[in-house]
Amino acid sequence: MTDRYAEHRQIARTLGVDAVALVPGPNFVRLFHQDFHSHERPLIVLVPVDGAPAALVPNLELRSFDLLKFEGEVFDWRDQTGYADAFAALARHMPLTSVAVEGQVMRVFVHHAMATAWPGLRVVDAERQISGLRLHKSPAEVAALEDAIRLSERALQRTLDQVRIGQTEKDIEQILTLSLFAEGAEEQSFGPIVAAGDNSARPHAHARADYAVKAGDALLLDFGGRKGGFCADITRTVFLGHASDEAQAVYDTVLRANMAGHAITRPGVTAHDIDDAVSRVMEASPYADRIRTKTGHGLGRDVHEAPYIMRGNHQIMEAGMVFTNEPGLYQIGSFGVRIEDDVLVTDDGCRSLTTFPKDLMILP
Repeated sequence: MTDRYAEHRQIARTLGVDAVALVPGPNFVRLFHQDFHSHERPLIVLVPVDGAPAALVPNLELRSFDLLKFEGEVFDWRDQTGYADAFAALARHMPLTSVAVEGQVMRVFVHHAMATAWPGLRVVDAERQISGLRLHKSPAEVAALEDAIRLSERALQRTLDQVRIGQTEKDIEQILTLSLFAEGAEEQSFGPIVAAGDNSARPHAHARADYAVKAGDALLLDFGGRKGGFCADITRTVFLGHASDEAQAVYDTVLRANMAGHAITRPGVTAHDIDDAVSRVMEASPYADRIRTKTGHGLGRDVHEAPYIMRGNHQIMEAGMVFTNEPGLYQIGSFGVRIEDDVLVTDDGCRSLTTFPKDLMILP
């Protein structure tokens, strides 16, 4: 019988700790195919090097936790009594001197509760190792990503068909959000970025309710739908009515940078190599001072995960990895352009999972 915890036990052995601790989040979902909210109620699963796992679960989640077909002891607690006694009982059941945790996911108060239950506990940040289990996407996971991307692209086309001069950024954001769910999204991957004019020069802008889009504006849409547990992350920049000579030149530069990233991607190159190829295109242009971000990030169950596509990251790319290729140029006070694709590393190169056109688009 297959041990579904084998990978996590091996991480514990490699790091020389007694157990791995998992909390709700993408790694938890990958293992159990069930999600739980991260809120004020701690939920934690301990996977020891050997033997059965154990869990601490809020009482109100017990029936949902049953769906995991969990193999170990479960210690539940109620709001009325708090979780300290349950942590103490879990500690008596599974004495630990050391544990590996998800450093980017575990919250401080859960760490403190563990430190109280296991005095002197050595805590190791194993974010890289635990999340590293998600680096290589299986064919089924790639298919789920493609489902999320296809519906997102359909939603983008729906939205662009409805954009009109005089709408606010908030109006367009609402159209995009409704279109995502109309096309089958289960959730949004993240709060969308809909930014026009000078707002498009802010890489993480928020849509404004008091700005009406006008002719000549750049309109940047960065968004994605989630389907089957996987995220899309797409950016396209279009222009309204007309595009100035400067806008066309900037757009062409970003597009060439994007294509340079595609051209170099294959197994054996590093994340550094990809970012360097993309960045060199923009650095050689008259707009080098408008570079403000790295090229991209991994994509999967989380919208931002490893590998991070940036100079200095010498992680070797391997078949099955998925990342965003999203160069951009941003002139504060004027406009910005970003073009973002979701890219799969294949056995002999790469394949863009994103197929929405990238030629400069001017909406009437």
